[in-house]
Amino acid sequence: MRIQDKYISPFTDFGFKKLFGSEPNKDLLMDFLNELLRNETGEIVELTYLSAEQLGRSIDDRKAIYDIYCENEKGEKFIVELQKAKQNYFKDRSIYYSTFPIQQQAPKGAWDFKLNAVYTIGILDFVFAEDKDDKNVFHHEVQLFDKNTQKVFYNKLTYIYLEMPKFRKTEDELVTHFDKWLYVLRNLEDLTKRPVKLQEKVFDKLFKQAEIASYSEEEYREYEQSLKVYRDLKNTIDTAFGDGFVEGEAKGRAEGLAKGLAEGETKGMLETAKKFKQVGASVEMIMQVTGLSEEEISKL
Repeated sequence: MRIQDKYISPFTDFGFKKLFGSEPNKDLLMDFLNELLRNETGEIVELTYLSAEQLGRSIDDRKAIYDIYCENEKGEKFIVELQKAKQNYFKDRSIYYSTFPIQQQAPKGAWDFKLNAVYTIGILDFVFAEDKDDKNVFHHEVQLFDKNTQKVFYNKLTYIYLEMPKFRKTEDELVTHFDKWLYVLRNLEDLTKRPVKLQEKVFDKLFKQAEIASYSEEEYREYEQSLKVYRDLKNTIDTAFGDGFVEGEAKGRAEGLAKGLAEGETKGMLETAKKFKQVGASVEMIMQVTGLSEEEISKL
């Protein structure tokens, strides 16, 4: 940790859960979600936190572990995921995770299949490889879309991805409340004081909760460890993807580029998983970071 750090990083597990994942700070999460989804959901007036661990229908099914999982007063479900580094098949994973709150809505007995909406929100500390050349679009909102009519076909399943490295507005350029939220998420760790433009009551609470000096010794140690994991993770994953790409590209010239890239990335993820096993990371965390299965990890 840098000596001058005043506020926590919201991209650490500790920081994200501290600010958004606890009952006393539920109003922070509600304010953020309202800015993000008000046009879709209307005003959220109440949230209930649900279990972060979701199990399949049988013992052999995969499970999902969410960063934050909650529902509003209308029964609509919200999965909020903080993704710290690139991951194989991240979009596939987020769609798979959204199937749990869909299946759980099925009651026993007769049912007309009416569903409550499910929203999956990904706050990303990386840029999608396929979008890296598009510097302007960082806010992706995805629903089922009819290509022929050019209209939304189904609006109860929504995926929102925020590529935070692309958000470059300065304090002077902040206009909307949503701009201010993104600015806080992007820059909180590097701030030395509360910006003049962020004077709303909700930010008053956020900055108080984020101030490292107010933490107990135990909270400080927990945050310090979480910050170390985050920085090591970023370095390891980014290196793995870089090495995997180079190796895969070279092999692809001989055997087909697509196959080579896939094999290179997989090898990079296997090496990453080995490193995390060596430092005692949980299987669940390794699965979440690398996209590897529990069986693949157990063989390492």
